[in-house]
Amino acid sequence: MAHLADARRVFAAVKPDIVFHLAGSVGARPDIELLLPTYHSLLTSTVNVLQSATERGCRRVVLAGSSLEPGAGEAEPRTPQSPYAAAKWAASGYGRMFHTLYRTPVVVLHLFLTYGPGQAPSKLIPSVIRSLTRGEPPKVASGKTRADWIFIADAIESFLRAAITPGIDGRTIDIGSGRSTAIRHIVELLVEVTGSRVKPMFGALPDRPGEREVVADTAAALELFGWKATTPLESGLRQTVEWFRAQGIDAAAHV
Repeated sequence: MAHLADARRVFAAVKPDIVFHLAGSVGARPDIELLLPTYHSLLTSTVNVLQSATERGCRRVVLAGSSLEPGAGEAEPRTPQSPYAAAKWAASGYGRMFHTLYRTPVVVLHLFLTYGPGQAPSKLIPSVIRSLTRGEPPKVASGKTRADWIFIADAIESFLRAAITPGIDGRTIDIGSGRSTAIRHIVELLVEVTGSRVKPMFGALPDRPGEREVVADTAAALELFGWKATTPLESGLRQTVEWFRAQGIDAAAHV
């Protein structure tokens, strides 16, 4: 919703009580071409949703933040490492500002690396699954970077709980597993799960510079609304592989 008038029309027609705002351009590359797309689709849209929700008197607005935002999983904020991270950071800041100034009932969830059925084909796990299923060696970076991975079903559960739990307005809460796993291990698990004999080409792609390696602080989610990630990594990957296989060999290219 790049225009406030459009957002107001949607709110007037739907009359939502609870709003989940997850829309926006996804891509953490540092490319300058992503500046305006991420700015408008992530920040402008969030401000329009927040203003419309405030005007309508919605009971709860849940914003999808990101682990790439400075401060997620860390005690000290850092400089954003991509246009996406900067836009997400600013959007979360606007959410907290709306709560402070206008009493908008906003909750920000810092989502860590979410994966599962239906994920965009450009993402690591779908692209590796597709390569392995085709019998092609997946081309990946060194795999040394570590991240906190969370299965989509667990992430959805966190949003549902954040939507209905009283007394958490204005909070920013990490949503992740609380565990750090190297990308190399993810790829190796996918080889095992698919039963492929193909060897991944580690180092075929460059590592992304300035990649942050942080894990979610899961204490707040557990304390505030009794949530924690329950899907083991291998189980989540198996469910993801099974979904893509059920869609056909090229599913990862078209979802």
